[in-house]
Amino acid sequence: MILLDLTIVAVANPAIMADLHTDISGVVWVTSAYLLTFAVPLLVAGRLGDKIGPKRIYLTGLTVFTLASLWCGLSGSIGMLIAARAVQGLGAAMMSPQTMAVITRIFPPAKRGQAMGAWGAVAGVATLVGPLAGGVLVDGFGWEWIFFINVPVGVLAFVLALRFVPELPTRDHRFDIPGVVISAVGLFLLVFGLQEGNRYDWSAGIWTMIVGGLVVLVGFVVYEARSSHEPLVPLVLFRVRNFSLANIAIMAMGAAVTGLMLPGFFYLEAVQEMSPTRAALVFAPMAVMSMVLAPVVGRLIDQMHPRYLPMIGFACFSGGLFWLSAIMAVDTPVWQLVLPIMLMGIGNACVWPSLGATATHDLPVTDAGAGSGIYNTTRQVGSVLGSAAIGALITARLAAHGLSGGASEGQAGPLPEFVRKPFAEALAESMLLPASVLLIGLVASVLFVRHRSSSRPVDRPSSQEVAAASPRLAG
Repeated sequence: MILLDLTIVAVANPAIMADLHTDISGVVWVTSAYLLTFAVPLLVAGRLGDKIGPKRIYLTGLTVFTLASLWCGLSGSIGMLIAARAVQGLGAAMMSPQTMAVITRIFPPAKRGQAMGAWGAVAGVATLVGPLAGGVLVDGFGWEWIFFINVPVGVLAFVLALRFVPELPTRDHRFDIPGVVISAVGLFLLVFGLQEGNRYDWSAGIWTMIVGGLVVLVGFVVYEARSSHEPLVPLVLFRVRNFSLANIAIMAMGAAVTGLMLPGFFYLEAVQEMSPTRAALVFAPMAVMSMVLAPVVGRLIDQMHPRYLPMIGFACFSGGLFWLSAIMAVDTPVWQLVLPIMLMGIGNACVWPSLGATATHDLPVTDAGAGSGIYNTTRQVGSVLGSAAIGALITARLAAHGLSGGASEGQAGPLPEFVRKPFAEALAESMLLPASVLLIGLVASVLFVRHRSSSRPVDRPSSQEVAAASPRLAG
């Protein structure tokens, strides 16, 4: 649900604009509000899970997310929808770090790969299924149903988590209030500036926010390093080489996945003149490959050197994007587009679960929530970077081909015949950015080292709870 709602709204934007009588700036904020309230509290939410218990924070976040989804669907104005999306993002931020933290604490390192395989499959597929699900729901029922669909899923998830996820021991962490405030301010300035850069033509005010956010975040790191109290972000975690490298790699992955969506769907809908649902079906083989390969990848994670699977994944994903960029022409048949998309699916299946398992493998169980919060924050900041960068690049490439950048604002539709070829070329050139960013993840994966001993004890709640819950989770 969390990752689906990052992409599903894109397909519904025209319907929301028409029904709520708003403009492009209004619907942009439907996504921006969600991204902001999702990204900023992640560090705090991860630490709250360590202090109060991941199950409690997860269930609280799930309740907030589900009720906010209902509110979104019932919204009668764009202002109400934006407010509901902001609350929905807060619920997502509470949930997201707890998922990795629970897996890290229940499964011993040597057996964690299969669990992360399932987790990674969901994460990888959800970002791709969003546009397809959005197209089907908007075409068949109306834009409200992209939010209403979360309600029964949320209720079912609550019941299952209440029944099967065990209560895990908590530790009386001190809460670093100054760290919370400083990190929130820094992340807000950075994320807001990156998100809204294109909208304000990268004005001096936007650059001031971005630079200010970076300065505040540097100050946050200095504060955390010198703090005599328990820090919000234990910097000692970054001494774990694989954890640091996995954060670099997942930032590249987040940026690339977000970055490929905009030129990919503009090309299919505007140049190839497909409907949103048909365009989403063209990308469906990527999700199918991810789902089919997920169990295989999960079994291999525990048996292979940590560098091999993500290396293969980043190489396949990047290669598929370079290939797709090379064939994005006006008259390219669909079957030729599907081949590189399938290769991207192989890469997708290899990257998500292997990076998650590698990031958490050698972390102390006492910092599972903090580590998960850092990892998810890094991924989310990467997504924002990818979104901002691809928007700016598409505008620049359209201008270079003598076209107005207006199409990059989100108005996909039929193009005049004389415009289609330069438009396709501009989008193909833009696709080179996410393809190149994935090479950063490839380099980071090459530098992974073998895990420490997998024999250290796992943070289990009790023998009775393990007997009742862990086999079901493993199954």
